[in-house]
Amino acid sequence: MNVGDRVRLLTGREEGIVTRLLDNDLVEVAIDNDFTIPVLRREVVVVAAEEQKAFGQSASAIAAEKKAASTGAANAAKAAKAAGTTPTVSAQKPTAEGPPQATAPKAAPVQKGLYLALIHQSPELLALHLINHTERDVLFTYGEETDAKYRALSADKLPAKTASNPLGHWHLKDFDKWPAAVFQLLPHQMNDATAYELLTKRVQFRAASFYTSRQPNVPVLQREAYLFQLDEKPAAPAVVAPDKLAETLQQQLSGNAPAKPAAMAPPPEPAKAITAPPHEVDLHLEALRPDTATEEPLSNTAILKLQLETFEDTLSRALATNMHEIVFIHGSGNGTLRKELHKLLSRNKDIKFFEDAQKEKFGYGATLVRLK
Repeated sequence: MNVGDRVRLLTGREEGIVTRLLDNDLVEVAIDNDFTIPVLRREVVVVAAEEQKAFGQSASAIAAEKKAASTGAANAAKAAKAAGTTPTVSAQKPTAEGPPQATAPKAAPVQKGLYLALIHQSPELLALHLINHTERDVLFTYGEETDAKYRALSADKLPAKTASNPLGHWHLKDFDKWPAAVFQLLPHQMNDATAYELLTKRVQFRAASFYTSRQPNVPVLQREAYLFQLDEKPAAPAVVAPDKLAETLQQQLSGNAPAKPAAMAPPPEPAKAITAPPHEVDLHLEALRPDTATEEPLSNTAILKLQLETFEDTLSRALATNMHEIVFIHGSGNGTLRKELHKLLSRNKDIKFFEDAQKEKFGYGATLVRLK
């Protein structure tokens, strides 16, 4: 059983797609009505392609089609009644493939290149595929980047005019939390006289561009999908001149390759000096925003967010400058801020210990943190 397999629950008639392998005995399954549940492996069975071919679509898919057909017929009848006419049926002859369908305008053909396609497995679940719509094979790696942390997930060779198996499954309801998709692509062909440069592409999805990328019939897969081109110059990958090939390879192996232009790789900004924070840090709003009286008042949630951001920044600077201890003054109040600080401190491996600081001076309104 692998990610992307369609399975049926043994305890019911529901079908879904395996989206994650949680452990040796447990998998995560996205049911057709778009919610995910953990299921024991022994309680699901893979739906074979032969079964689908012999018995047709699943019950849920058939029900959805019947509902769409009945809704369309009802709407047509209402429109005809409002117009004072009788709805008519097209005399077009049905084909062996099924009933006649309206002819949709043809979309412009997609040019050759490498693409990332996201295809609906259900109304809310999308599968990611890499499409090689070129005449060459492509060696590729795929990974995901979340909060500047990269995780490698797949590497393979993709022949010309083919598409990969699903590289991942993402939910539309989690669109704001989607990671960036990171690809490394290297065109390759046996006995080819041309060498190509490695292409690295990072795709970060934005709602404005994502929903306008929908294509009715993407190449290779021949299905509707959200399509994103990965190679900047399709049909003409970056070519290394034959007379410069040996020199370029030698420079890359020795680490003396020339730097890319600033437009492609801007130089990093000079590092800012880190200053040590004071020994005692007051997290009261009056201390963080001295001009509170003249500024727009903040909600309790916004105040807590500001206090926690200040705490994390101060603690990071204290650790970076090798301070031994620091005191955070949070006040007594209802104890919300104190509770949040202690929760964050208990998870930090760079903290030796923390305790209430100088009760005779602060009461229970401050916390002393000892750093490693």
